[in-house]
Amino acid sequence: MSSRDRGSPSSSSSSSSLPGIEKYNEKVKNQIQALVRVIKVARTYRDDNVPSLIEQGLYLGSVAAASNKNVLKSYNVTHILTVASSLRPAHPDDFVYKVVRVVDKEDTNLEMYFDECVDFIDEAKRQGGSVLVHCFVGKSRSVTIVVAYLMKKHGMTLAQALQHVKSKRPVASPNAGFIRQLQDLEKSMQVSDQFFSF
Repeated sequence: MSSRDRGSPSSSSSSSSLPGIEKYNEKVKNQIQALVRVIKVARTYRDDNVPSLIEQGLYLGSVAAASNKNVLKSYNVTHILTVASSLRPAHPDDFVYKVVRVVDKEDTNLEMYFDECVDFIDEAKRQGGSVLVHCFVGKSRSVTIVVAYLMKKHGMTLAQALQHVKSKRPVASPNAGFIRQLQDLEKSMQVSDQFFSF
């Protein structure tokens, strides 16, 4: 073996070190992703801690808005509807809570909760209070519930309800699976309207 051969790494030793590098890279990637999540949480708390008024008695917001007790009290919020799997009530002694434990994934069945969420919102309004509907960012899960509420209570189409919500909360953007569920709701409402029009 020449000195040149001894000085260069063999192909077998370089390939055996790659798994270690891949594990290291994966660990760094996971740490960066965790850091990005922490930064997003910090931004949410800093920038999005006031709920958006959708209509009289109905607010939409993020977890930061749900934690902002003074603002919620000043808005006459009495009920909080949390639509998230890992969020706990921030002020359980100060508000009436309903928690729908769901994740923000396209295959999550949120439609099965539409009626009970509508009832919760209506009850808050009947009692003369207001309700905040929130998830983590106030973008997908909570928006889906509020859009379903507007469709069911005001006979809005999906397009009308979503446009109204986006006009009040521009970040609103339900995931594709939730949009399909809202489309299903719209179809069922159309069938129901046709049935009762005979």
